[in-house]
Amino acid sequence: SGACDPQYGTLEYWMKISSAGYFVAPMAEQENTRAAPHFIYGTAWKENRTQALTELALRQGFRAIDTANQRKHYHEAAVGQGVADAINVGIVIREDLFLQSKYTFRRGQDERLPYDPDASIGEQVLQSFESSLEHLQTDYLDSYILHGPTTRLGMKSDDWKAWRCMEAIHSDGRIRQLGISNVSLDQLKILCDGAKVAPAFVQNRCFAKTGWDVHMRAFCRDNGIRYQGFSLLTANRDIFRLPALIDMAKRHQHPPAGLVFAFAMACGMIPLTGTSNGDHMLSDLAAVDFSLSENEIKIIERLLWV
Repeated sequence: SGACDPQYGTLEYWMKISSAGYFVAPMAEQENTRAAPHFIYGTAWKENRTQALTELALRQGFRAIDTANQRKHYHEAAVGQGVADAINVGIVIREDLFLQSKYTFRRGQDERLPYDPDASIGEQVLQSFESSLEHLQTDYLDSYILHGPTTRLGMKSDDWKAWRCMEAIHSDGRIRQLGISNVSLDQLKILCDGAKVAPAFVQNRCFAKTGWDVHMRAFCRDNGIRYQGFSLLTANRDIFRLPALIDMAKRHQHPPAGLVFAFAMACGMIPLTGTSNGDHMLSDLAAVDFSLSENEIKIIERLLWV
């Protein structure tokens, strides 16, 4: 497809931080980008509950939804139906939503592939993307993520082929912003050096034992990239037994999980939550307006940092 030719769409792209803390593109490309969300609802591992939980999340107040065209872990078509249900009953309109999906290489898929496995990588990306549009019942995505490089070290040929196709789709206006997930700092640096369209987002599993991915977050901050943190709670269960967090939660009369999300936002992260409980959704969203002191932020950042 010509849309995924490496020569297609070579406009240089850069991001900057506005005074409000959002990322905006240069004036010439503002039609292809939007302000980043504060909080994202993640739809992995929901299976037959996906449609109802997506609609519930939007009903409770989430306006950003993360999914992937990876049937092994996501039910993207059910996400799309949940979004459609919310739109149909007047909870939201499409323009108020931030919809994010991903292209996943063959190694991360099961037998339910969203593309022809014998097609070129560029064709696979295009097929997967167009399938995502159909699943989500939309004609554009606010963010499209490369769901992890092919290897743990470096950016290989297939990674670049996938990214070049994503750049081409971005250039034709059907993707507002690009990103990458499950990526190391060295890989992100290589991508930033070689990309025509710079990544606007990094989405990583975030561990307290690494200072909540402190070095990656610093690079993202310095290079106009928004860090999306997932598994903030499930990857860090040990912190909820620590007296420092327990005492802080009692002092604020606020759930410990909410303190973690408030901390994440105070550090410039966009947290993801995948809760299936409606009350927890409301409690998590309350973190958007919750403030921690500078000292409390430092305490949470160092809870398990070694």
